[in-house]
Amino acid sequence: MSTTQSERLRELLEPLVASQGLDLEEIAVDSVGRKRVLRVVVDSDTGADLDRIADASRALSAKLDETDAMGDAEYTLEVGTPGAERSLTEHRHFVRATDRLVRFQLHEGGELVARILGVDDDGLDLEVPGVKGRKATTRRLPFGDIDKARVQVEFNRKETKNTKSTENADSGIDDNTKEEEA
Repeated sequence: MSTTQSERLRELLEPLVASQGLDLEEIAVDSVGRKRVLRVVVDSDTGADLDRIADASRALSAKLDETDAMGDAEYTLEVGTPGAERSLTEHRHFVRATDRLVRFQLHEGGELVARILGVDDDGLDLEVPGVKGRKATTRRLPFGDIDKARVQVEFNRKETKNTKSTENADSGIDDNTKEEEA
């Protein structure tokens, strides 16, 4: 896709995506055989559920149909979110990844896997997991030290928050008492 087409599509679609309460993260046009696929990636601070994505998709499709931004050739529009292992490139991406495990490629050539605890204008506060039974440590990482960053999928994450069961909250049963048998 030429820079001109990419810029035209971004100028055309970004205000429309913003009106839906979403951020336009990425636009890509790929050729698949004789057809083209326009992929639009959206996100927001509160996430993008299926209803919001469907609304955005309908609005983008209508806008593209009334313009010649994609030319005369047939294309398919795909609207989605960045996915579980997204690359973090913008400040807002790091903010949205707070409390997530991230793999950092550092400018000095090293690699670091850590959980984002906080984000400010200058960098990140991280929790680096302990190795071989050692306790986790905290570390400050300036944005200038980061070459690449990608969220990591965690299947067996141990929750640190209070996860007391609330199953019986609506049933009127107090977890701390036992029913007495008559």
